[in-house]
Amino acid sequence: MTDTRYLVHGVFWDGPAPAAGPVPPGAVGAALRLQDSAGAFTNVALDAGTRLGFRLAGPGKGCLGHHRVHGPADRDHVVCPERAPAARGSQCGPCFAVDDSRLIHDFHRGGRVTPGLRAYLMQPHWLYVASFANGATKIGTASQLRKWHRLAEQGAVVARYVARAADGRIVRILEDLVTRDAGLPQQVRSAAKAAGLTAPVPAVALEELNSRLAAGVRTLLGGVVLEGFDVVDERWQRPGLADAACIPALRHAYPHDLGSDAHGFVISSLSGSVALARLDGADLDFVVNLGGLKARTIELGDHGSEVPAVQESLF
Repeated sequence: MTDTRYLVHGVFWDGPAPAAGPVPPGAVGAALRLQDSAGAFTNVALDAGTRLGFRLAGPGKGCLGHHRVHGPADRDHVVCPERAPAARGSQCGPCFAVDDSRLIHDFHRGGRVTPGLRAYLMQPHWLYVASFANGATKIGTASQLRKWHRLAEQGAVVARYVARAADGRIVRILEDLVTRDAGLPQQVRSAAKAAGLTAPVPAVALEELNSRLAAGVRTLLGGVVLEGFDVVDERWQRPGLADAACIPALRHAYPHDLGSDAHGFVISSLSGSVALARLDGADLDFVVNLGGLKARTIELGDHGSEVPAVQESLF
């Protein structure tokens, strides 16, 4: 396997949604999803204690293909027929143009969707308020089937569901309304999430912030005249694998560019796609944004990351 090139699709949290209450480490698995040259997928588990070693096998990013959505739990991944470089995010132009998922964001504004995507969008959806390690907070949506996993993959530290909508059209109307009237953004950049984990806000302060903002959103939604949703107050349960990364402690940003050279480290915690890791020969914790590997081609192997020559400069 060390001589096989893989196209990285990103970090995914799989398995059945956990029941209410704390989510212990290992209850829901996280993995780095890799695609080989034949289009088959391999998952590399990212548990606590996992050593991840790889080298970049080529410059730039490759197209991850596109998806055809047939229903709530039924979709096909189509490998890019040209194995083309990525031109728009993680897709080439032709794959982006035929990807069903791109139509989701205009559905509530009367945009056209395929029958399969319509079936997906007509399932119940949830509106949530998520806060990240640096205190940045957003409003977001998750389908019924991805209710828990969506927030795990986003790397939320604290989150609350504030509404349950009958379908994806209604939930996106509510999302836009909250952004307009409460000022909550719909996106927090991956780089900001990773940077926040180098100096997380204390748990008590982050809990208070999220609770206050979620309460404000629920109050706002209580005055909305729109059928098809209920205001709710439900706390999301963070996975135990993320706990260590979210606790304030001395740690540093990973000093190397994941877009080149070779890397290797041992993962101790994972929040979304951001890992807390140790380099060989260094008694320091580093924050590694594995999201930087998405759409890059790597080879797995017994590689290591160079330890910074002057560690004092990191403090």
